[in-house]
Amino acid sequence: MDVYAIDPLQDARWPDFVRRHPHASVFHTAAWLRALQRTYGFAPIAYTTSLATANLTNALVCCEVRSWLTGGRLVSVSFADHCEPLVDDRDQLRTLCAAVVDRRRDERWRYVEVRPGGAQPWLEESLAALGFRPAHRYYRHCLDLRPDLDRLFRSLHKDSIQRKIRRAEREQLTYEVGRSETLLRQLWYLLDATRRRHRVPLQPLAWFRNLVTSFGDRLTIRIASKAGRPAAGLLTLTHGDTIVYKYGGSRSDLHPLGGMPFLMWKTIEEAKAVGSSELDLGRSDLGARGLVRFKEQWGAVSSPLTYWRSPAPSSASTVDGEETSFAQRALTALPGPLRRLTGGRLYRHFG
Repeated sequence: MDVYAIDPLQDARWPDFVRRHPHASVFHTAAWLRALQRTYGFAPIAYTTSLATANLTNALVCCEVRSWLTGGRLVSVSFADHCEPLVDDRDQLRTLCAAVVDRRRDERWRYVEVRPGGAQPWLEESLAALGFRPAHRYYRHCLDLRPDLDRLFRSLHKDSIQRKIRRAEREQLTYEVGRSETLLRQLWYLLDATRRRHRVPLQPLAWFRNLVTSFGDRLTIRIASKAGRPAAGLLTLTHGDTIVYKYGGSRSDLHPLGGMPFLMWKTIEEAKAVGSSELDLGRSDLGARGLVRFKEQWGAVSSPLTYWRSPAPSSASTVDGEETSFAQRALTALPGPLRRLTGGRLYRHFG
C-alpha cells in the first residue's frame, strides 16, 4: 500500500475522522496539535494509506521536533500521555510504521517514537515485531464513570479521599470554574508551586493560553480557594464521552483543607451530569508510588503504558528522565520569574 503524508491542521477530513474513530483521543485532535504548533513550532504530520479523494480510514499522527539541544525526532505525539495509532489491523500498522522508519533516515531524525494507549493490545506485539523497542514505561489510570454517583463515592478511599472531600466542604472552600485569564493565571501559579516541589520545569503560560484558545468549551479550569487564596487547581479536556485530567497543582501549606480531592470530586459530578463515561487520569511514572496510590484511591484502574522507539534506545535513559535530570540541575536554585522563563524555553526541546 502507498503511504501519504497529510497536514491534519489543513486536511478537512481530519476532524470527522478523529470524531468517529473508536480509538481516537483528545491527543489526536486538531485542537491539541494546533496548540503544540502555536506554542513550540512542532509541525504535525499524519501518515495514511487513504487516497486524497477518499475518506480517511487510518492514520499515524506525529509531531516533528527539531532541536539543537536534544536532536530531531518524530513523536506520536508531543506531550501526549498516549496517542494510539488509528489502524484496524497489523497490515496497516506495518505499512505506516515502515514508512516513518524509512523517512527517519532521510530526515536524520534520532528516532521515531510511538505512544499507544493500550486500546488495541496487539499493537505492542506488532511494534516489537517491526523492530521498535520500549523506551519508557508508565502506568495509565482510568476511572469508569458509568456507576451512579453514590456508588462512585462509596468506592473512594474512606480516609484519604472521602474524609478530605468532607473536610473541604466544612471549610467552605470557594469553587470557581471556567476559562478566564484570571483562573488560568491562578492555575499556572499553582502548577509552578507543585513543579518546584518536584523539581521539574513549568510549561510556559503561552501553552495554556493556546490550549484555552484551541479547545474552547472542551477545556475547563477548576479552582478551589480559601479566603481568597487559591489552594488547588486543575485543568481537564474533553473528547467524546471521555474527560481527561491533564494538569493539576496545589499549595502545600493548604493541603490539609482537601482542595484537590474536592476539585476531583466536582469534576466527577460535572462529568456525570453531561454523560461522560470515563475519566482518564493520565500517566504516572512507575516509581511515583504516591501519585499511583492517589489515583488508585479514586477507584481508577491502572494498566501498563509503554512508549516504543525505533531504533531501540541506546541506554536506560529516557526523554522524561533527561528532562527531569536537566531541570533538577538547571532550575532548582533559580528565582521564580527566571525559573519560569527558563523552564518554558526548555520545553520546546523535550517534545
